[in-house]
Amino acid sequence: MFLRSNNTLKIKWILYAALITLFFVILGIFGLDKILHGIIHRPDCNAWSLSHGFICSLAIIIGKIFSTKVWLIFSFLSVIIFFIYKAVTNENDFRYAFVKIKNSYVFYVFCSVFSAVFITGILKVLIGRSRPVLFDALGTTFFEPGTFEHVFNSMPSGHTAASFAGLVMIGMLFPKIKWATWTLSITVAISRIYVGAHWASDVVLGAFIGMLCADIVKYYLKRINSK
Repeated sequence: MFLRSNNTLKIKWILYAALITLFFVILGIFGLDKILHGIIHRPDCNAWSLSHGFICSLAIIIGKIFSTKVWLIFSFLSVIIFFIYKAVTNENDFRYAFVKIKNSYVFYVFCSVFSAVFITGILKVLIGRSRPVLFDALGTTFFEPGTFEHVFNSMPSGHTAASFAGLVMIGMLFPKIKWATWTLSITVAISRIYVGAHWASDVVLGAFIGMLCADIVKYYLKRINSK
């Protein structure tokens, strides 16, 4: 989205997207999130307990499959497996494997996901926004900056950031399936609102971070590997 075909960043697009994201985040915090929460979220469906209904069950399953932990573990193991494979198939030449891994698709995906998870992890603590579950229980929202409490780590959505980072990168590496990766990314984001795990602005910010990480990682790795 923010990367041209010649591997240069669209700086103006990044700035415009950042301003649009900020606008929707502010709009969400000051009222829109509550409206969308009431429209999208099903009261008897949440990410932390067993629920009834096909759509709810599907949303919960999507959340488990595309969690930040799964993304990190799966992408990291893919890098390790690829590294070992390259080393073993070339007479245990680990230096050769290291060179190959830096320009491999699995490494691109891992770096993209890792950077997105790292950034969202910091922002979650700094912002300290309460999750919708507190609003459902108490009828109000809170901000507790600096806390590691899960219930106050709502913004941005880690699931959304990791999924956009990984899937957008996969879409760039395999353009023919870009439509599928984007569709899946958006589905993950909506599922987080549906099960009440996040506010709409949480997933908007998470999506922006994920997209930006994917493009910047691809930009820098391509430049490094071309030298």
